[in-house]
This record gives sequence, structure tokens and C-alpha cells, in this order.
Amino acid sequence: MLRYSFRRILSLGLSLLVASAVIFSVVELVPGDPASFMLGTGAQPETIAALREQMGLDQSLPLRYANWLGALLQGDFGQSFTYKAPISELIGDRLQVSLALAVLALLLAAFIALPVGIYAAARRGRAGDAAVMGGTQLGIALPNFWFAMLLVLLFAVKLQWLPAGGFPGWSDPLAGLKALILPAVALALPQAAILARVLRSALIETQGQDYIRTARAKGLTAGQVLRRHALRNALIPVLTIMGMQFSFLLAGAIIIENVFYLPGLGRLIFQAINQRDLIVVQSAVLVLVAAVITVTFIVDLAYALVDPRLRQR
Repeated sequence: MLRYSFRRILSLGLSLLVASAVIFSVVELVPGDPASFMLGTGAQPETIAALREQMGLDQSLPLRYANWLGALLQGDFGQSFTYKAPISELIGDRLQVSLALAVLALLLAAFIALPVGIYAAARRGRAGDAAVMGGTQLGIALPNFWFAMLLVLLFAVKLQWLPAGGFPGWSDPLAGLKALILPAVALALPQAAILARVLRSALIETQGQDYIRTARAKGLTAGQVLRRHALRNALIPVLTIMGMQFSFLLAGAIIIENVFYLPGLGRLIFQAINQRDLIVVQSAVLVLVAAVITVTFIVDLAYALVDPRLRQR
């Protein structure tokens, strides 16, 4: 297990190195000059040249990449030329919102999907199963931003139970949590639908295995077999999907963050792209990639905890 973990950590580091090179290259391919964009069309050439030198844009691409990577290894993300603040502070403030939103949405999705998937698998081919499959198909088809606006109209405008948008910060944890409930529900609905369908399929496939028939032959009821034997073995594909969903919720919530006016990491990247603040884009995207790779690593370790056979291999 230790050797496997070491190999995965080494693979994680190499993946981050490759990702940093790809991110830097892609951002550099964006057309236009950031210095000219920031100063406007009426700026003098001398002023533009001075800003390019200040931003390091007068250096060669390999040198700029090496300087950026070296600063990252020292924990220095650089300075934002738009916000006039350290990028590490910008990312840290936004990550508090995005990370909490992703965790809350994933917990809601799992809370909904697990009992629904188990229920559908236990009643395969019956009316309950058909209702679950129809409901999950509808949940997948609904755009989350449209569902988010419906939630705002109902719970914020009409009932006035929850705020319609904005984030008050974590100085008041209850107010901060209330601000994230509606966006988390909007994000969780399609993810719960996907997760429920995956769990149902995995449980149905598992129920055809020999050890399930042996357990039934020993006198266990269908519910006992489902809970004690089938569920644990069906968790591997579920863990895979949950890992992918968490990565999506962390990196792909930009639309929901804009609907609810949340100061999240996705919104920061969107604004930095519009403002041509390339160093913010590079650093923020790399943080998201690092989070995705780390989640994948944790899911791989969770496989071994769920299935002892993987530990032996």
C-alpha cells in the first residue's frame, strides 16, 4: 500500500508539471497584448513597453515559464496587475467559497442519490424503478442555471427564506451557509440524478454475482443482501463518479457563481480572462488542476479501502 501511494504521489507531481506547461502554453496563445489591453487604445508606445517590461512580457517564453514555475515552487503566485493584490490572497479568498460550495453540493447529491439508487435497484422493473428513472432523466436534462433561477424566484423572491445572491463571508457562518444553500441545490440536482442512475446500475450488476446468490441461499433477505454485500461492491463506480463530480463542481460552477453573484474561483478566472490578467488565469487554473489531481489520488486510495482485493494487487 505504501509503495502504491508513493507511485501515485510521484505520478501526481509529474501530472502537475505537465499541466503547468500546458496551461502556460494555452494562455500564451490567447491573441492580443495584455499590456495594450490594460492601458487602452490611446496609450503611448513607451508606456506600453514599460508595462510589458514590468509584467515580464519582454522575456522569451521559456524564461517566463521557468520564472513562473520557480516562483510557484516557492509558494509565490505573483501579483495581479488588475486587482493590485497578491494572487495567493485572491485565490485563497475565492477558494473558501468554491470549495465550500462544491463540498455542500456533493454532500447533497450523495444524500439524495444513495437512497434513491438503492430504492430503484431493489424494485427493478416495478413502478418505483420506472418513476426513479424518469425523475433522474429529467434531473439530468434540466439546465442548472435555469433551475437556479426557479429556486431564486421561489425561495428568495416569493417566500424570502434564503438570500437571492451574494456572499457575506464566513465571519457569520450561518449567514455564509444560507448564502450557499440555493446554489448548492442547483448544482446538486443533476449530479444526484447521475449518481443515482450509476448506483442503480452497479447494484443490479452486482446482484447477478455468485456470492450474492450464495448469500440468498443462506437465508438472507433481499434487503439484507443488498445492504451487506451488494452495496459495498457497487461503491467503486460510485466513488469514481463522485470524484469526477467534485472536480466538476469545483472547477465548473462558474455559471452558478455568476447567477448568484458568488465570489468564487470560477468567477475570478472569468473576470481575469476578460481583463487579460494572464498570471491570475494561469495560477488559478493550475490550482484547480491540482485539486482535480488530488481528488483523483484520494479516490484511488478509497478504492483500496472499499475493495480489499485492490490492496492485495
